[in-house]
Amino acid sequence: MRRYYTIRDLADLFDITPRTLRHYEDVGLLKPARQGAQRLYSERDRVRVQLILRGRRLGFSLPEIAEMLDLYDADPTEITQLREVIRRGNEKLRQVERQISELEALREDLIAMRNRLEQVLQEKLNTSEGKGCSD
Repeated sequence: MRRYYTIRDLADLFDITPRTLRHYEDVGLLKPARQGAQRLYSERDRVRVQLILRGRRLGFSLPEIAEMLDLYDADPTEITQLREVIRRGNEKLRQVERQISELEALREDLIAMRNRLEQVLQEKLNTSEGKGCSD
């Protein structure tokens, strides 16, 4: 027997909103069957939602995810898709490593600025105290 999921089933399963699922359908990532107005998602759709969410978590755009899912559909051996996902993953990893490097530099700049401002503040406080003033 074939298993179907309602929009609510999938939304609850993945802790996402039905609106998110409808959006994925609107952009062509999902193609649920219809029974009247009700959407019926297959096991294949469930797996696609899982892959879409994983791709989003890894920072891929919906068009990038769509391209990778299309490769999966086109090659039952999954070799082409695996190669492409590895390539894109390596590219994303390089991008993340650049961002980490930039954030580390920003962190160092902020620490240096804070230290310098604390030093200036302390000098001003010392000067004020020497003149008999209080904060």
